[in-house]
Amino acid sequence: MIKVKAEDITKVFHSKNGNTGTNGCVEALGGINLEIRTGEFLAIVGPSGCGKSTFLEILGGLIKPSCGSIYIDGKAVSGPNHDRGIVFQGYALFPWRNVTENIAYGLEEKGVPKKTRNEICRKYISLVGLSGFENHYPYQLSGGMKQRVAIARALAYDPDILLMDEPFAALDAQTRDTLQGEVLRIWEETRKTVLFVTHNIEEAVFLADRIAVMSVRPGIIKRIIDIPLSRPRFEEFRTSQDFIKLRQEVGSIVREEAKSATNS
Repeated sequence: MIKVKAEDITKVFHSKNGNTGTNGCVEALGGINLEIRTGEFLAIVGPSGCGKSTFLEILGGLIKPSCGSIYIDGKAVSGPNHDRGIVFQGYALFPWRNVTENIAYGLEEKGVPKKTRNEICRKYISLVGLSGFENHYPYQLSGGMKQRVAIARALAYDPDILLMDEPFAALDAQTRDTLQGEVLRIWEETRKTVLFVTHNIEEAVFLADRIAVMSVRPGIIKRIIDIPLSRPRFEEFRTSQDFIKLRQEVGSIVREEAKSATNS
C-alpha cells in the first residue's frame, strides 16, 4: 500500500541580490516523483545541495512546493500535522525542559492529559534507552543522548510517518553506528513509515529497504535501488559481499552525479 505519493514536486527559492537589488532564483527541485510504501524505510541520498532536505521539509509541511503535490493516504499535504514526526540534525531540544518534558511537548500540543503523557513518556524513554535520565536537562546529555530524546519526542505522539534529516551527521562514528542500530530496532518494533535523508551511503544501505538517489540541482529522483538484505540487520552485515556491492553501486551513482555538477 502506498503511504506517500509525490507528484512533480518543484521548488524555486527566490532571493534578492544585495548588490543590484534584482531578484534571483534557485531551482532546488526539478520535478520529484516518488512513492513510499506503508511501513517502508526509504533513504534519500545524493550530491550536496541536490534538494534532499528541501523535499523532506515539503513532505513535513514546513515549506510549500512551487508546483506539484504530495499526498499522504490520498490526502494532499497542506502544512504540518501530527501524522508526521520530524528529527533534525540539530536536536532542537528546549534547554529549559528536562528529558521527560521535552518528549512530552507534542503530547501537550495535542491536549493529552498529564497522566497519559507521563505513561507515554516513560514508554519512549525506555524504548530509546534513556531510563534513569528522565530528569536530566539537555546540557547534561551527550550528543547521542540528545538525539535519542529527539527521536523519542518525534515518536511519542504516534505519527504515521517519521522524517529524519541527517540525524546522525554531527555524531562521532561509534555513536552514529550505535544509533543506527537503535533506529532499526525501534523501526522494527513500531513499523513506522520512515523517510531518512543522509549523505552517508553506508548508513543508507545499512538502514533502508530502498534508496532513492537524487540528481544534482535541480533535484530529481535519478534512480531507486532495492536493498534486499535480510532483517534484522547486524554490524556483521557491513563486511558482507552483498553489502559492499550495494554500497559501491549507490556510491558510484552519487559520484557520477557530483562529477556532472563539477563539469557543468
